[in-house]
Amino acid sequence: MTLLPQPPSGSFAGAVHRMAVRVYFEDTDLTGVAYHANYLRWFERARSDMVRLLGIDQRAAQEAGEGSYAVAELAIRYLAPARLDDVVVVESVVEELRGASCRLRQRALRDDTVLSEASVRVGFVDPSGRPRRQPAAWRAAFASVSPPARES
Repeated sequence: MTLLPQPPSGSFAGAVHRMAVRVYFEDTDLTGVAYHANYLRWFERARSDMVRLLGIDQRAAQEAGEGSYAVAELAIRYLAPARLDDVVVVESVVEELRGASCRLRQRALRDDTVLSEASVRVGFVDPSGRPRRQPAAWRAAFASVSPPARES
């Protein structure tokens, strides 16, 4: 039996998750520059794969009626353009972990050039959309790659 290739999931280097994407023709506008909304798509893919690598099964939780993550806040800056055929590496780092939410910093880089950066807060919500505490195992998984909690 031939093993079929699997999509890239990226990998962790310490607390930093890195995932590479290539800029395809479909990602660009008429000038060959990546369209701004594609950065959001790349960031989402990287977050999803980071969570998967941490052992969090979002689909099973959703199907069991426990809940799922939803983007609650997003701030994004565009600093330099990605172009057709560029390899863009998306870095994701957990900045803050709370009972019902998690804040991540994400950057899209071409070599050493930062193309875009974002701050994203995802909240865990029940099937009706109300915030609820993340499962303990999920918080522990995020804590394994999070900075120590600050005392308030």
